Amino acid sequence: MVIFSVYVVNKAGGLIYQYDNYVPRAEAEKTFSYPLDLVLKHHDEKVVVSFGQRDGIRVGHAVLSINGVDVIGKNTADGKDTLEYLKDAANYPVSIRFGRARLSSNEKLMLASMFHSLFAIGSQLSPEVGSSGIEMLETDVFKLHCFQTLTGQCELFDQNLKSSLEIAEKAGNFGAGS
Repeated sequence: MVIFSVYVVNKAGGLIYQYDNYVPRAEAEKTFSYPLDLVLKHHDEKVVVSFGQRDGIRVGHAVLSINGVDVIGKNTADGKDTLEYLKDAANYPVSIRFGRARLSSNEKLMLASMFHSLFAIGSQLSPEVGSSGIEMLETDVFKLHCFQTLTGQCELFDQNLKSSLEIAEKAGNFGAGS
């Protein structure tokens, strides 16, 4: 079992703690000649594929690196604009690594507040009297568990969370695909 992320949301729906327990893996890496046969665009401070799928590269995948240089936001780690670099025929052949990018801080805030809203709506619409809302949301790719607590954070929260994640991974408590 792998635990990808932990989000702690307060009663008002605000994100008060978030921890990522994964490293996004590269989905595909390919060497291209000029002109690039994929359409790339800026989206949410990232460079993503907007048209053209091939060799494991999918629409929505972000550019993670160019010629081994990491891409951070819209620019490479050495400060070059990614789209401008890829428009120049002199830079080809070029090796591009694509994959799912990490969520930005703003995206994490939106995700937490959106889940809290769905949780609150689920509590209200449940036909069962006294329902506590969503306990688990299951897809073919992941399971999202929702645990409610009556207490706040303690000063050893980070340390205990990390050790709990390690124990859960070793024990496989939630089964495959959790």
